[in-house]
Amino acid sequence: MTPRAAPAVSGRPGAIDVAGSGHCCGDLGAGVGHWPACIRALAVDRAVVCRRFGHSVSVSRWSRASRRDGGDPALWLLLAGFAVLVMAYRQVLLHLKTRAMARDADPVKPTRDRMGETELERYARHIVLRELGGPGQQRLRKARVLVVGAGGLGAPALQYLAAAGVGTIGVIDDDVVENANLQRQVIHRDADIGKPKVFSAEAAMLAQNPFVTVRPYHRRLEAGMAAELCVDYDLVLDGTDNFDTRYLVNRAAVAAGIPLISGALSQWEGQLSVFDPARGTPCYQCIFPEAPAPGLAPSCAEAGVLGPLPGVVGAMMAVEAIKVLADAGAPLRSEMLIYDALWSETRKIALKARDDCPVCGENKED
Repeated sequence: MTPRAAPAVSGRPGAIDVAGSGHCCGDLGAGVGHWPACIRALAVDRAVVCRRFGHSVSVSRWSRASRRDGGDPALWLLLAGFAVLVMAYRQVLLHLKTRAMARDADPVKPTRDRMGETELERYARHIVLRELGGPGQQRLRKARVLVVGAGGLGAPALQYLAAAGVGTIGVIDDDVVENANLQRQVIHRDADIGKPKVFSAEAAMLAQNPFVTVRPYHRRLEAGMAAELCVDYDLVLDGTDNFDTRYLVNRAAVAAGIPLISGALSQWEGQLSVFDPARGTPCYQCIFPEAPAPGLAPSCAEAGVLGPLPGVVGAMMAVEAIKVLADAGAPLRSEMLIYDALWSETRKIALKARDDCPVCGENKED
């Protein structure tokens, strides 16, 4: 119904009486275009709903009936749908929380034959390698490796063996950390100066990977205990810088029937090889029958060495160890890899066993 003019209410021509209530909603002179701002009406049986500045007016019978019946059905449907969404969202959150709590309460616990969730995530880049996979990583977890020397070559080898998840790592060295070591022996820190190298290395390895076992031996490798020590391990890495120890390690490894990965450095050049007579390869003494005369093979302290070079060769030794332990690829058996950092050259030479070798030949010494 169209609002009617009611001058009697406002005393002014053009005023509008809303449903006979006596309340004024403005002048028609304001223009019809202003009605939406001051008049919101549904005309039902001469009733108009109007609100202006908080004025209360009478409502229609239809509006009163709507209130008695609970309001607009569309609005209630909308509210009901929103409530259903909220309840469904709460149920999803509750389900996710329950799963998370169950996982935390019963995690996959590591055992000797099974890795836990943290280890699986840690070694994921190994596990996806076709040549390693889960079985290869398990072999690394069960492996025992002895590293002789925690210096230039031993430092990077130890770090990468621990990071790779080799289960038990033994390290033997009677030396202490010195300031001059820190230029190339990166497993040690300035705060470790004066500390035995084996304990400094142990702390660094466990800080990097608490899932490995480290056995430090702060003593010199001697003939009376070398063979017995090597029997407890599957593989030996020799990173020493004197020929007497190298020959001793070689004899002990051959006697124990385990592979020996040997590396050496001088100035800008490094070399490494895998000696494994049990698989038909030569041993270290086959290639170097006797120690060179004094002065022909100076130590790093005498001749100097490029700082990053031990890191390169030591990391290669760790790579060869992983290949041997996991039975992956082609280790450097019966071959020697020579790396020249100054000219960026790498070459390999073939090695051959000697029948007259006193360690692994037919006439070997008992």
